[in-house]
Order: sequence, then C-alpha cells, then structure tokens
Amino acid sequence: DSTEPPYSQKRFEEIQKEVSTYIKKIGYNPATVAFVPISGWHGDNMLEASANMGWFKGWKVERKDGNANGVTLLEALDSILPPSRPTDKPLRLPLQDVYKIGGIGTVPVGRVETGTLKAGMIVTFAPANVTTEVKSVEMHHETLESAMPGDNVGFNVKNVSVKDIRRGNVAGDSKNDPPMEAGTFTAQVIILNHPGQISQGYAPVLDCHTAHIACKFSELKEK
Repeated sequence: DSTEPPYSQKRFEEIQKEVSTYIKKIGYNPATVAFVPISGWHGDNMLEASANMGWFKGWKVERKDGNANGVTLLEALDSILPPSRPTDKPLRLPLQDVYKIGGIGTVPVGRVETGTLKAGMIVTFAPANVTTEVKSVEMHHETLESAMPGDNVGFNVKNVSVKDIRRGNVAGDSKNDPPMEAGTFTAQVIILNHPGQISQGYAPVLDCHTAHIACKFSELKEK
C-alpha cells in the first residue's frame, strides 16, 4: 500500500526476485518459500484475499510431502509443516544460563536440540567435563516426565555449583554419546557479508548455539 502506485505488482516482483537470489545464495530453494504481497496496515491478503491486488494469483510452494498453494498470509503460515523432532539422536542441550534457586539448588536452563531429557538421567556437561544426575525437569513451572527437542526447560541437578557450569556448555546423556570438548573441528561456513579478506589464521569470535568464544581458522579446505 506504500508503493507508487499503491499495491505495485512491479515492486512486488522486484522484491521477490531479490529475496529469491539471496536465499538461493545461502543454500535455500526459493521454490519452497511462499511470497505473499500484504498490507499489514490495511489487512490486504492477511486473512482474506485483497481486492486491491487483482494481479496476484496466489502463492505456491514445493515440498516433499506434497505441494501447497493459497492466497493469504494466514494460509501460507498454516501450510508450514512442523519440523521433525530428532528424539532418536543423542541428547544435546546447550545451556542458556545457570541459576541458583533457594530451596532447590542449581538449575541450568536451555533448549533441547536433540534427544530427550528425563529425571533420573545421568548427564555430562562439556567442555566443563562435569557429570551429575538430573533430579527434576520443568517447563513453564510444570514438571515434565520427558523434555523433547524444541522444549525450553530448566532442570535441577545434584551436587553441582553454579560455578561449575556456565552458558555455552552442552549437556548430554552420559551413557549415550555424551558431548566432548574438541580442540579442532571441521565446519561449513556461509559468509553473508564481510568487509575484509578471510584467510588461514583468521581469528574471529564464534557464536554457536549459546557459546561465544574466540577461535582460529587453521585451514581453509575449499570455497
């Protein structure tokens, strides 16, 4: 509604082309993304098809479980398939923070990425190399029997001080491929924007899940 002329088909197609080129560059298939021209101010194509954009014939997306199509933003949101929950993989839970709660003890919090977390489980925190038992698991002040991938939880642990573990540590099941500290690892990195040159010996600060730590590129294998 703020284009000149209002509801411009030309401007929508320009944006669609620019965004498609960009997301393709970083590894996404534009055919799987719904592009919907909307007016949040006036509600065009939000819940109902707009009378101001007769040129828009609807969106369509390709996906493995069957293609989808529609006109409105709400339909596009409803067409998004829920992500798979990798419960069959070993537990990985990056810590967002660690609290000391009176009468309860040490409570790490974070989101389960893979696997499941249960009370009674023996967990190991890496790279702190601290192993302990989970006494209880809670989400939104309710006790859980099992926390699944995607759940943001707090869990009480035995005999561990808030000084022993910290944000950035990763919790895992001690009996099923626990996380371990690595001196080196190989990573695939997508460079979106960088003002200078990146070469061997480059030393950036790395943010991975909740970890924030300096590292060094020891070798560039390919580009």
